[in-house]
Amino acid sequence: MSFKHGEMAIQELSSRPYKNRDDEDMAKFGRKQRFERNFGFLSMLGFTTTMMCTWEAVLTANPAAMTDGGPATLVYGFIFCWIGALLTAASLAEMASMAPTSAGQYHWVSMLAPKGQAVFLSWVTGWLDMIGWWANTASGVYFAATVLQGLLVLNYDGYDFQRWHGTLLMFAALVICLLVNSVGARILPKIEGLILILHTAGFLAILIPLVYLAPHKNAEFVFANFTNTSGWKNSGLTWLIGLMGTNLPFIGYDGPCHMSTKKPTPDMTTAEEVVNASVIVPWCMIATIMLNGILGFAMVLAFLFCVGDLDAALDSATGYDFIEVFFNATKSHAGTSVMTAIVIALTICASFGFLASSSRLTWALAKDKGIPFADFLSHISTATSGSALPLRAIALCAIITAITCLINIGSSAAFNAMISLTTAGLFSSYEIAIVLMLIKKLKNEPLPYGPWTLGRRWGILINIGSICFLTITIFFSFFPEELPVTPTNMNWSIVVFMGEFLLGLGWYLVRGRKIYHGPVMDVPVAVGGGVIGGDGNGDEVDD
Repeated sequence: MSFKHGEMAIQELSSRPYKNRDDEDMAKFGRKQRFERNFGFLSMLGFTTTMMCTWEAVLTANPAAMTDGGPATLVYGFIFCWIGALLTAASLAEMASMAPTSAGQYHWVSMLAPKGQAVFLSWVTGWLDMIGWWANTASGVYFAATVLQGLLVLNYDGYDFQRWHGTLLMFAALVICLLVNSVGARILPKIEGLILILHTAGFLAILIPLVYLAPHKNAEFVFANFTNTSGWKNSGLTWLIGLMGTNLPFIGYDGPCHMSTKKPTPDMTTAEEVVNASVIVPWCMIATIMLNGILGFAMVLAFLFCVGDLDAALDSATGYDFIEVFFNATKSHAGTSVMTAIVIALTICASFGFLASSSRLTWALAKDKGIPFADFLSHISTATSGSALPLRAIALCAIITAITCLINIGSSAAFNAMISLTTAGLFSSYEIAIVLMLIKKLKNEPLPYGPWTLGRRWGILINIGSICFLTITIFFSFFPEELPVTPTNMNWSIVVFMGEFLLGLGWYLVRGRKIYHGPVMDVPVAVGGGVIGGDGNGDEVDD
């Protein structure tokens, strides 16, 4: 590591010409540009909004809330999670404006943690975040595949429902995502705007016929009906467990952080896939939650007012209550199939983003030598689509997703396990970063704020609110949805989560702590009275 002391070194850095804010941001945090900067505000807003797929997730994930509390959990749980998501996204957005790199949370933790704990906490954060994104990718293809399987049940009386059929359909959906993220990577930013239009138009295409054709429940049923069919005796505990179904619609708002990358050239010292990332990424995170929250809450109300026989919907042979609700409203197999196909298509489109974000995070952690086989996985290829792509990291994420999908064969509670894994992994990484940020603010220590900031007073309050929300949701995400617990309905996420974490921790203690030293600084960075860095060996690029 090189070190130049004093004002001369700092002046040398500050006098370097920067073409734009992205160049300056990346140089400030010691990063080189690796990928093509294809995403502007609209394409990134489309990427984030469709990746969260909030109103679609209201339909697919609501059984967890409807079983544990019914309409009261779905309505008020959605509002609770919407507020919590806004608080958390605002906290993360402030950090994304400080350091817009694909490393995301684990880079911020390395900046904010005390010197003695920075490397270890950074690694833990990166590993947890990676587990969460792997599970999120699996949940996307899970929903797309099993909803399609539900349509088969609806349309073909002789269809013999088997869970392994669903797993094969998951593999098919995963192959589509893999092709889009490799062969079709160059067009992905261009179609995100179109997917955003489909996301909005699809919402109207479902909402209007549903509200117009279905018989309506009264307001008391929607806003004052607490229905507990889970077996849990305590109503408050039941409601908290039901949050599993209202959290999923707000998962993934840190996705833009991992996309925050131009074909490699020898002299690049710029930021990473989003133009003006320190401004666009934070605003996209907030705008996404506001837009998706409005659409999602409208779908919550429409679904509850039009649900009809709640018990019959929850016991539907299709496996999804919303398919039964669609059919009861339209009285048509064709109409139900078209409405459901919109949900399937948008869920697959969301999975494009899940795989993209998880692979960028995996690549970033590999580049910093934070995972096994780091040199192999940090390789970048430019041969497939003309764009610089971490194809090996993409392939690894696809393989991990495929393995996770196998849970579906052995357990009817695979749905809960995937949601819980996603929630626990992502939310834990958020909380570590936000807690460290809060400590810095409470101690009134200097922070390298970017152009998007909350201010100290509001920032502290927002950080505290976010931490409370994250703690509650992480804790209850591991609870089984219903009692009595059996091997088939057990929420096995705690076993999978701890298994993946302990495997990673074992590797870190044996090997990782010797080679992982936090995010690699590719170029010199001014710190305190001197300049450090410039020795990062970066990644291998195949031209």
